Amino acid sequence: MATSKGRISAISVSERRGTPKSNVSQVSVKEDFGIVGDAHAGPGDRQISLLTAESIDRLRESGAEIAPGDFAENLTVEGIEPSAFVEGCKLKIGGSVELQVTQLGKQCHDRCEVFKRIGTCIMPKEGVFARVLKSGQIKVGDILEVVDG
Repeated sequence: MATSKGRISAISVSERRGTPKSNVSQVSVKEDFGIVGDAHAGPGDRQISLLTAESIDRLRESGAEIAPGDFAENLTVEGIEPSAFVEGCKLKIGGSVELQVTQLGKQCHDRCEVFKRIGTCIMPKEGVFARVLKSGQIKVGDILEVVDG
């Protein structure tokens, strides 16, 4: 069983879908629901979204003024390659939270507020979506471990 490790560099939540999220220092995560208080929480396969800090940095290098949460991702992870995420793999975060990757990328609906503000979106190609298998707390700085399913 191969593993890869990274670190949670930002946690972001919002009250409405399709808008940039605000950064917070920690969140409660509920099994088969998502992040308590986030607009994307609820039953289904896309309860939590992730994006690598490296993906955001690439856009910054091209001149975009963006920050974690601007693509409506919940968790920004640094120190891990996007290729480490595969559908079906499990993610262990901090001491108790466990997620399962359900989808890589997504089909964007109309031009959301994120696209209008930034002019592009990387979630269709680089976003990672997961459902919550085990509840707990996630804090900025927590280790995220990718465990092959």
